[in-house]
Amino acid sequence: MKFKALLISLVFAYSSLLFASSQQGAVAMPDTYSANAAVQILKQGGNAIDAAITAQFVLAVTLPEAGNIGGGGFMLVHKDGQDDFIDYREKAPITASRDMYLDQKGEVIPYKSVYGVFSSGIPGTVAGMWLAHQKHGSLPWKTLVQPAVDLAEQGFIVHPKLASNINRYIKRMENKDLAVNFAEYFSKAKSNELFKQVELAKTMIRIRDHGMQGFYQGKTADLIADFMKKNDGLISHKDLATYQAKSRIPISANWNGYKILTSPPPSSGGIAILQWLEMYQLKSPTKQVAHNSTLYMHLLAEIGKRVFADRAEYLGDPDFINVPQQQLISENYLAFRAKDITLNKISITEKIQTSLVESEETTHFSVVDKWGNAVSNTTTLNLGFGSGMVVTGAGFILNNEMDDFSAKPGVANVFGALGGVANEIQPQKRMLSSMTPTIVLKDGNIFMVTGSPGGTTIISSVYQSILNVIEYDMTATQAVNAPRFHHQLWPKNVIRHHNGIRNDVKTELKTMGYELDNRRFGDMHIIVNRNDQLEAGSEASGRGKAIVIH
Repeated sequence: MKFKALLISLVFAYSSLLFASSQQGAVAMPDTYSANAAVQILKQGGNAIDAAITAQFVLAVTLPEAGNIGGGGFMLVHKDGQDDFIDYREKAPITASRDMYLDQKGEVIPYKSVYGVFSSGIPGTVAGMWLAHQKHGSLPWKTLVQPAVDLAEQGFIVHPKLASNINRYIKRMENKDLAVNFAEYFSKAKSNELFKQVELAKTMIRIRDHGMQGFYQGKTADLIADFMKKNDGLISHKDLATYQAKSRIPISANWNGYKILTSPPPSSGGIAILQWLEMYQLKSPTKQVAHNSTLYMHLLAEIGKRVFADRAEYLGDPDFINVPQQQLISENYLAFRAKDITLNKISITEKIQTSLVESEETTHFSVVDKWGNAVSNTTTLNLGFGSGMVVTGAGFILNNEMDDFSAKPGVANVFGALGGVANEIQPQKRMLSSMTPTIVLKDGNIFMVTGSPGGTTIISSVYQSILNVIEYDMTATQAVNAPRFHHQLWPKNVIRHHNGIRNDVKTELKTMGYELDNRRFGDMHIIVNRNDQLEAGSEASGRGKAIVIH
């Protein structure tokens, strides 16, 4: 009997392995280099987390606008039926203070929190990838970092869109007469030509050979600390040595027959998309409102007012403030929040609390492996090219994430962003973020992996991608390319939207009192599992690449 039981278990294990190995994998990445590198890791037998780590480091070389080792982000992991959220968001330095961006009169000093090393938080990316590998990786660390070393050392062909972004940024810095060293490192990056980054390659080699210590201690840490001292920055050896990425419990909620796994604070996005989805279901007058119709856009804009009011009032780093997470997504609270929404009239903006705004230059990618594991990862330097400062000798760009704090509660920063006390600057605190990596499960299996860059518009991109796929049965490619829109309370009654909204809808929205702002946002990269067949989509307006592995 024991032999028979053993035989049955071996046959079952073998059939399970055979089934798993026949499954597909997929990547949806913001550029070709990260997509190709991630696919190679999957083909070598790596899991989704391995592929994501490789992609993160490759993007630090080939997508300098937002890919980084000098910034931070969030990684949502679904592996072997278990969920994990790795918070590698930057922290304020130990010597940071609440009023560090104010002058003697208590007024915000223009640009001080935006450009130069004084705007930089402690980078978290390397620590985040190290923690992800320690907990969930399968291939050797060196194998995962090597593709980034090769691309930095041997060079890569510069995409025309990257070259254009670099040129515009250099001109902007010159026009503002800002003392940053970005041009010294990137002015040689020319469209369709090979671009090598020797200093960055050496930094990547130290990370490859020494793991997390190769960045936060030793030569790289010395280069960062020395660069800070020379340029009046705050990050010290102690800041670097004590930084830790953190594993948190993802927000999980049932919605419309699906299980939504999403980002907890210090992300504001997870709570926001659940509020948006639930209030939409509560207020929708029919089973399915016509996609991007006047009613659809008005209803979601009205919900957005309330979502962003809550964001400003309640959300921040949960290690510093008490975030009423469960209350904000409870059915009773959302029913109360939605009760005064009308389907034919705009709410009075001034009667709803204000919100925050943040930079849109971020990047996102999604991975699913043949075993059904998934990663949704969003990472950023804040502004495109961050602080504009490259660490001399180390070759990487520093973030300007300190601007995501409230420089002065209740006062607009240089971008017109209004802040709250919950997100004021404190030493070692993580700044609030809209990054919202999200995974949707159906019957315990991966159904959708989604996310986007775009500052506060991230939240709109994510919840609309979920509605596009679930409510409107779009493919992954259709979902990422469908016109999106965004409203966040302030600016007053302004709906920002992509091209493609019908003219009659725009006319009706204007008649209601909305102002329309036709500007693109986001760069979505999603994976959908439909009837056990993977679909991967990357937004056509970017330079991304989506691949399904058979």
